[in-house]
Amino acid sequence: MKRRELIRNLTLLPVAAAVPMESLFAAPPNVVARAAYTSDFDPATNLFTELGVTPIINALVTMTFLSGSLMLPEVLEAIQSTAGDFANMYELQEKAGARIAEMLHAEAAMVTSGAACAMVLGTAACITGKDPQKIKALPNLPGPQKEVIMQKSHRYLFDQQITTCGVKIVDVVGPQEMEKAINANTVMALFFNAADESSVTREEFVAICKRHHIPSFIDAAADVPPVENLFRFQKMGFDLVTFSGGKMLRGPQSAGLLFGRKDLIEAARLNHSPHESPIGRPMKVNKEEIFGMYAALKIYLQKDHKKEWQDWLDRIQFIGDYLKAVPTVVAETRLPDSEANNFPGMTVSWNQQKVKITPEEVSKQLLAGKPSIFAAGRKDKLSIGVVLLKPEQVEIVARRVKEILSAAVV
Repeated sequence: MKRRELIRNLTLLPVAAAVPMESLFAAPPNVVARAAYTSDFDPATNLFTELGVTPIINALVTMTFLSGSLMLPEVLEAIQSTAGDFANMYELQEKAGARIAEMLHAEAAMVTSGAACAMVLGTAACITGKDPQKIKALPNLPGPQKEVIMQKSHRYLFDQQITTCGVKIVDVVGPQEMEKAINANTVMALFFNAADESSVTREEFVAICKRHHIPSFIDAAADVPPVENLFRFQKMGFDLVTFSGGKMLRGPQSAGLLFGRKDLIEAARLNHSPHESPIGRPMKVNKEEIFGMYAALKIYLQKDHKKEWQDWLDRIQFIGDYLKAVPTVVAETRLPDSEANNFPGMTVSWNQQKVKITPEEVSKQLLAGKPSIFAAGRKDKLSIGVVLLKPEQVEIVARRVKEILSAAVV
């Protein structure tokens, strides 16, 4: 029997009633003996050093090119505790999704390989439903091209996740244009939660979609904190919601959440791995990421968010006080003014006639130094983020900025 036929037959068996795996795949003792091996690898090896990769302190915000955020120690423990055993991925996705849905007060949920994957799978689900022929045909579905409605001011870099499914994006401005744009080929409407401007409010958007019986999808990838956002959008009536797992939820960088209407989540799963042929097959998540994402969400929902916010403000105060010794330096707390990256940060400015260095040059020296620190220098201010710093890194960042500025005092 070929491998694919074996896998296909196994997935048809109920997990509890399946033939015991040890009897199905048991190897003769001599084979087991030959499988034993030894390795010279030392787990204490610094792989950054071995590969010549520079470790970076992220003193800004979560960014994918900087590997997102750092997983919480408890998430790493959850991953490690599950790495030594196999799992039926259909069962794991179903049961983890059910528990995640309970935590989020949603009908259904699933773990995806990031919010970008969730956008592909959510769009695919709205196009195909559970129809196996349509799932197989994506992105080249026969017939008229399907359409997804977006506000013109919401068009952004991640549009490609939507068009990957073979659809056309239709731009609209205002509720009336949105109403008129809906037709027999419309499969979904997408709302970008962190857009600077909206000509259709979230509530209007949902109401229009419901009137015309088309699914509404909101991309809120980077939009926690506040924790309330995890519940806010399905309460409004959005059919699909996505959040990134690798940002402030502090889960695996390559994980995300897709949740909402049960029928659409079921269709999204059919468009995803471990199914072998759908459009989402290359976007698989492994069992460690699913367990890690589940653990990260549990931890996030249980934490004291007010205490965490105050801790961030205390860090800003500490760095600001540290820099007061440098003439003309002004440190200010920057409070969030958008849906994304909704947490406090700080800006540092100075009289560049007295401290002869630009913010851009400070950021370059921070990045080039040891340790390497990533901050953002603009024309007249240095932006510093504190939420991704380990406790011991707060003073390191303050000291390095002070050293650089002090050296430029005239």
